[in-house]
Amino acid sequence: MTVTREDVERAAARIAGRVRRTPLMEGEPGLLLKLEGLQHAGSFKVRGAFNRILSAEAVPAAGVIAASGGNHGVAVAYAARVLGIRAEIFVPEICAPVKVAGLRALGAHVTQTGAIFAEAYEASAKRAAETGALEIHAYDQAEVVAGQGTAGLEILEQARESGGVDTVLVAVGGGGLVGGVVAAVAGAAKVVAVEPERIPTLHEALARGGGPVQVEVSGVAADALGASKVGRIGLDIVRAAGVRAVLVGDDAIVRAREELWRDYRIAAEHAGAAALAALRSGVYVPEPGERVAVLVCGANTDPATLA
Repeated sequence: MTVTREDVERAAARIAGRVRRTPLMEGEPGLLLKLEGLQHAGSFKVRGAFNRILSAEAVPAAGVIAASGGNHGVAVAYAARVLGIRAEIFVPEICAPVKVAGLRALGAHVTQTGAIFAEAYEASAKRAAETGALEIHAYDQAEVVAGQGTAGLEILEQARESGGVDTVLVAVGGGGLVGGVVAAVAGAAKVVAVEPERIPTLHEALARGGGPVQVEVSGVAADALGASKVGRIGLDIVRAAGVRAVLVGDDAIVRAREELWRDYRIAAEHAGAAALAALRSGVYVPEPGERVAVLVCGANTDPATLA
């Protein structure tokens, strides 16, 4: 199964009016910042959540169910509240307290279980089989991937007003966002996938040439980029497009997050700063004159940690 530019365009039409067209600001000459932290529920994830729900022929009485490191769950809970349906969310024990609080504030039924996302997902799948709720996968569902790709469409459209864009840097957890963005911008801009060194799911799968590879999950961005293996849909899209995957260290992620707050007053979680870390640490070096868009993918963080 794959996702095409046409799928992303249909998703954009479907979710229009449900999501924000987030700003694309020029941080410095040649550097554009796509501020998905200003999206409803604090991340790009509402795009895929809305598209999945609105694509369904009907939503069961049990509502929707999802497993998440935090942001996906908050997005599903937000979309469910807007649409007036029940949401049940499973999160791992490493989920940031601010995200758990956000889930409960949105009225979701929350179960915190398992050390990592994969274990929370296993519990979620079992519960879905029992209740018949509509499953919304965090990253490996075509409707979700297409929805996330709408952020890529916006980058292309907005960048035209300021000289265009050559490259989009995208953080990778399970691969839904990068897969959707690649589908959206294919032929118009290249995409570079950015992963923490301590969660190299895409990098390992590409290096070995086969399917998704199980990796250990740890590091500062594990609560949001903590999928233990990349999704098949995103992997297939990225591989077919010849996308390069680069790795960034935790120290670089921390420094990029500090820069976003210090220089731009942009609140980002560690995952949200990962793409910028690739640029600042030198693992991705633009060519002279290259215009780069960095997708700042989420802002669900404790404000007290930004000072």
